[in-house]
Amino acid sequence: MSKFIIFDTETTGFYEEDRIIEVGAMIIDDNDVQILDELCSTDVPIKMEATLIHKISQEMIKDKCKFTQTKFYKRLLELNNEQNYLIAHNMPFDLGMLEKEGFVNKFRIIDTLRVAKHLLVEGKSIALPYLRYSLKLYEEEEKEALKYGVVMKEHTAIGDVLVTKLLFSKLQILTKEKFPNENAIEKMLEFTKTPILQKNFKYGKYKGKKISDIYNNDIEYINWLKNNIELDMDIKYTFDTLEKKKKS
Repeated sequence: MSKFIIFDTETTGFYEEDRIIEVGAMIIDDNDVQILDELCSTDVPIKMEATLIHKISQEMIKDKCKFTQTKFYKRLLELNNEQNYLIAHNMPFDLGMLEKEGFVNKFRIIDTLRVAKHLLVEGKSIALPYLRYSLKLYEEEEKEALKYGVVMKEHTAIGDVLVTKLLFSKLQILTKEKFPNENAIEKMLEFTKTPILQKNFKYGKYKGKKISDIYNNDIEYINWLKNNIELDMDIKYTFDTLEKKKKS
């Protein structure tokens, strides 16, 4: 029987040098659910902008074990095979944090953020707090928190894991509704790996402008983005598609 690990991390910051200081997870094995909620220490100082979000201070982690000694990491290594599923909202960030600790992934990956991009194309946002309200996930939170003994607090790893679990279930339902003849989990795996054409810029000096217009009128800016910004798969795919059209 496949196991599903839904997890989230809180970190010292959002840059290359930053590391994990909190991890929350729900490991689902049929009807059994294991809850893990752990702080851990690191030699990297916590940046103030990160503390303002997750409220974790240097004092809170000074006597904690390193991430690789946590129950979560040991369990992660035990279950790391192609039969099991690793689930997160914005997987590249959290998986990237695991890889900094030496983790080499063998799980099948489902990113609820990417699945939401495919299914909720008219949505204004795919951020977890937005989806929590737009999909009315909050209506189930209290019951789920009581069921699993989770204390719900904003911007905590285990709190976000519980919301992600509810989101994962909701996305399964939506996938089944839109693709009734396909296996929902397999379709979500496909969504996770499939890029989407983007119409407008969502950031930068051309925020809200059509990408195709900027590609035709300011190729220097496009080239600057390619050379200086770590672009997500959708923007890369959009740029590549426009380049192919230009050459054809």
